[in-house]
Amino acid sequence: MPWYNGDYPPSYKNQPQYLREKAVEIANEIIKESGDEGIAIATGLKRARQYFEEHPEERQENKN
Repeated sequence: MPWYNGDYPPSYKNQPQYLREKAVEIANEIIKESGDEGIAIATGLKRARQYFEEHPEERQENKN
């Protein structure tokens, strides 16, 4: 099930909004490719964290 418009996996609940939004974007692409929601959720969060480590200027910490 893809996530849109503020809908996201419960495991993303306590993540900053900028990270959560990127993780959802990545997870949705993984679901399109593999169809495996569990892998998509975990990989989406991991890749989003990696993305912001490499691009710290794109963090928007003041977004809730």
